[in-house]
Order: sequence, then structure tokens, then C-alpha cells
Amino acid sequence: MMHILRTLLAGAALVAAASTAMAAEGTLTLYTSQPNNDAQQTVDAFMAKHPDIKVTFVRDGTTKIMARLRAELEAGSTPADVLLIADNVTMEGMSRDGYLMAYPEADVSAYDEGIQDPERMWFPTKLITTGIVYNTAAPMKPASWKDLLTDETKGQIAMPSPLTSGAALIHTKTMVSNMEEGWGYYETLAANGAQASGGNGGVLKAVAGGEKLYGMVVEFLPIREKAKGAPVDFVFPEEGVSAISEPVAILSNTKNPDAAKAFVDFLISREGQELAASQGYMPAHPEVSPPEGFPPLSDIRVMAFDPAAALESAEADKDRFATIFGQN
Repeated sequence: MMHILRTLLAGAALVAAASTAMAAEGTLTLYTSQPNNDAQQTVDAFMAKHPDIKVTFVRDGTTKIMARLRAELEAGSTPADVLLIADNVTMEGMSRDGYLMAYPEADVSAYDEGIQDPERMWFPTKLITTGIVYNTAAPMKPASWKDLLTDETKGQIAMPSPLTSGAALIHTKTMVSNMEEGWGYYETLAANGAQASGGNGGVLKAVAGGEKLYGMVVEFLPIREKAKGAPVDFVFPEEGVSAISEPVAILSNTKNPDAAKAFVDFLISREGQELAASQGYMPAHPEVSPPEGFPPLSDIRVMAFDPAAALESAEADKDRFATIFGQN
């Protein structure tokens, strides 16, 4: 009976989405933290499917694009209709402050409930996980997060800082919530000489260049570089990985809700998920094949994460991390 109900609901969502898509036209403005090439490919693919909608986009890092958007919203007006950024904690803040529009008709029946918003304020477009990168010259191949606490890794670990990286903040919250050591895990890392600074790109550069032998990093960076011949490999630790879903959301004051809904529908559709895979990302849709070098989505264990709780503790978590690593 439950299966039949889910099927009927999914069918109703598809009909509603199709009606919205048929009615959509006009202009749409996207604010995004996607890399420029990815953003352009996404916009071009959407407009090819919806030639009656013209999309322009504004791109910057999550921190900068959100500062701009928040300032515009607080001033009473923004050109943005749709927001596509790195992390769901930021989306939780936007939802809490009343800046997002719910889209309950969106067809998310195939998606894991653990990576999406139950209120349908934001929607997953990718699955970007954080695990362990290591230099292939390293004497030990890690399999567990606890392997980074050994004498073999002393002074040889690079990691992004949650003070500058949203993905690193989510990773930190996920780790302290799931590892039995809690914050003690990071205290031991610091005592073992782990270096925390900057973002994920710096970690990859340090490990690939041999400055450090191990690191915490988002998976697509080392997987891409390994394919290009870099001396790195990536491990999905046995305890699991943290994940961000690069969520998309509709601004509550959008001037073109039909076009905005069509854009969301495209990103979470099979076609949109295949585009994400072609760009080198793990698709969030479980039936879309991942890019070369990635395991099947079903083989990846994602650790539990509560974005609402993470939003509430974000500043305290940053402060505690800074204290542990002497970054106050």
C-alpha cells in the first residue's frame, strides 16, 4: 500500500512539474558558487531544454556570493531568483530567515531523505564527500579516520579549516557528532601535528606535491587529479564520510516562480544529474552512474548530519576548532 501511495505521489509530482515547465518563460537570474565553467554548462543545458527562458548568472565563492545576496535582501531587493551554493547549512540559515520559497511539488521521490530538506526549501544536486587523500609514496595506506592519529602520520597531515571552508565546517560537525572521541579526535590530530588552513585546493596541492603525505579533502579533487597522473589516491574511510549536496533553492521574492521551479526540476531530473556526472561530480540521484573513478553511490557510507543543529552550533564549533589548533 505504501509503495502504491509513493508511486501515485511521484506521478502527481511529475504532472505538476510538467505543467510548470510548459508555462515557464521569461528571464531568470541565478546566484551560484559553482565554478564558472560548470555554471555556464548548467545554464546552457537548461536553456537548450527551455528556449523560452533566458538565464543569467552571478558567480562567486559561497562566502562572497552570500554576503552580496544578504546585503541585497536586507536592502529590500535582489535580482536573484535561484540560489545554487556549496552547503545546506547556509541554506538552513536562509530558510530560517524566510528568504526561501517552498516547492513541495518537486519530484524528489528517488532521493535519500537524509540529504534533502523535509520542508522542500532546498534540493540536493550533487553528493560531495570528504575523505582521506594520500600521496602514493606514503608508507601507509589509510583505511580509517583513526589511521590519521598514528605515529606514521605525525606532522604529515593537511586539512582545510572550517574558519574558511563551508565544507570543512560541515565535515568537522559531522566528525565530532559521529566519532566516539568527539572533539577529542581533533585534539589528538592537533597533538599529532596536523596542519589546518585554507580550503580543499590547498590540501590537494600539499599532498600531491609531497609537502604532506595525508589530508582530509573533498573527493572529486584527488579523483580528477589522479586521472591526470598526479601521485595521489583517495580513500572513503570505513567509518563513513561527511557530505555536502550543493543545494539549489528558490528565493521567496522571485519574480518568475515558474521559471525558477523549472530550473530546480532540471537539476534534480535524470538529465540534470547526468550533467553533474559529466562534470566530474557524484550525482545525488541513486540511479545515475557516477563518473569514472568513483564507486557506486550505494557503496559510500555517509555519516549522519543535522543541518539545523549545525547552523545553531556553527560559531561555537569554529571557536572550539580555532582553540584546538591555536588559530584564535
